[in-house]
Amino acid sequence: METLQNVLTRRSAPRLTDPVPPDGELLSLVEAAMTAPDHGRLQPWRLITLRGDERVALGRRMAACAGDDPTVRERAAAKPLRAPLLIAIVFTPVEHAKIPRWEQLAATVAAVHTVQLLLHDRGYSSIWRSGKVTEQDEVRALHGLEDTEQLLGWLYTGTAAGPVPPRPRLDPKPRLRSLSHACPLSA
Repeated sequence: METLQNVLTRRSAPRLTDPVPPDGELLSLVEAAMTAPDHGRLQPWRLITLRGDERVALGRRMAACAGDDPTVRERAAAKPLRAPLLIAIVFTPVEHAKIPRWEQLAATVAAVHTVQLLLHDRGYSSIWRSGKVTEQDEVRALHGLEDTEQLLGWLYTGTAAGPVPPRPRLDPKPRLRSLSHACPLSA
């Protein structure tokens, strides 16, 4: 697939099913994604795959954090089961005199987005999901996070279970301005 077409057609798919990329293919996609901009080559991230019963365990932790309402707890427990593969995105900032935390976070996001584009290129779909639950001690412990690490959510991964509606294209002109004129660039 041409790069521009890949970028223009990638969409988050809320309903996912099998197949998922096999481990070898996923590893090669992650390796390719590591070419995303990363000042200092710090690789301030790690990815954790969750499949099968690992997703069930995550659902139990999410339910435990969801409060007392049984219906809310049941919905929380089912969330990780919405995709056959979850890829936990862990931000692992490195103390560095020249590379600030925000730049390391940007590198992490660039790498994850590149993984999404590469998955799409191979015919798979994904959606990045997060929420307050990423900050819960029970969920952090399940992922083995250190105090300095931040769980940025999960890349729910699989094959779209149905058509994914196209997103309307936004007009880029209001977002792209010339510094010398402080007005939109002409097309």
